[in-house]
Amino acid sequence: MTPSQGFLAEIKDAVTTRAALLVLGVLVLQLAFITSYIGAFHHPKPSEIPIAVAAPAAPAAERAAQQLGALPGDPLDPRVVDDGAAALAQVRNRDVDGALVIDPAGRTDRLLVASGAGASLSQALEEVVGAAERAQGRTVQVTDVAPAARGDSRGLSSFYLVIGWCVGGYLCAAILAISAGARPANPHRAVIRLGALLAYAIAAGLLGAVIAGPVLDALPGALWGLWGLGTLVVFAVGALTLALQGLAGVVGIGLAILLVVVLGNPSAGGAYPYPLLPPFWSAIGPALPPGAGTYAARSLTYFDGNGAGGPTLVLAAWAAVGAAVTLTCATLHRNRPTP
Repeated sequence: MTPSQGFLAEIKDAVTTRAALLVLGVLVLQLAFITSYIGAFHHPKPSEIPIAVAAPAAPAAERAAQQLGALPGDPLDPRVVDDGAAALAQVRNRDVDGALVIDPAGRTDRLLVASGAGASLSQALEEVVGAAERAQGRTVQVTDVAPAARGDSRGLSSFYLVIGWCVGGYLCAAILAISAGARPANPHRAVIRLGALLAYAIAAGLLGAVIAGPVLDALPGALWGLWGLGTLVVFAVGALTLALQGLAGVVGIGLAILLVVVLGNPSAGGAYPYPLLPPFWSAIGPALPPGAGTYAARSLTYFDGNGAGGPTLVLAAWAAVGAAVTLTCATLHRNRPTP
């Protein structure tokens, strides 16, 4: 054997074709990560932020709404409501992200924001509405009706809590699956893995909520609600990971990371809520576990649970579909030799 043949043989022995393909997949995943995060965050721009407009006289509210709706770039999506109380209720119900209450008798109007839904979103509203008011020779007084807690810098603690739950979910599922082979060998093993995942999710949900709440005092109240949400987030992500591993083997881990981390994290509305994200990310965010979890966590923490129903259903759907696919794959592979 010549030295060159020996070296080539060493390469083939050290890096198999399968390993080379997996490394190529890692490179693609890495580039997707860079593209997704920079694409989502490099140029935040307000787009059709839902805002209520109220005034004692309906014509004044309609006129203000028309002016706000005609701003260049469509940064706002105004809708007229009856009065200030209705505007406040819409903000607290998460029907809108802010409200402008017009005072026709004076030159100062009132802007209602909710920094608990994300400081960057409330700041964007202040800037856009403030500029529009100045252009009309008016001023605006800002009132934060759902402020983030002192320990919740910029309203990001809910986002980081959910991301932590997501990481635990797919890592736990990956370990459960690859510890004895990447594919479920039989339905019994799949049920046991799902049961172990559920037990882990219950513990992780509780401990995460306790750390974010009583320990660090970052998220006030809603401990039981956050515990339930955390359990659902962890189990949904874990079930999704088990399902993808059942379908694609070890490649399923990469697919889970693609959905949850590469696509899910930047579109979750954490650093920049949905109206500040580019169209692609704002469209997919609510349908993925990190986005649904973040929105629900903020709703539970600052809005008395208002608006949490839809995201909770999204998480429940991921959990149910993931578990069903996992069991189906296990049944289809039950005749294969166990690892």
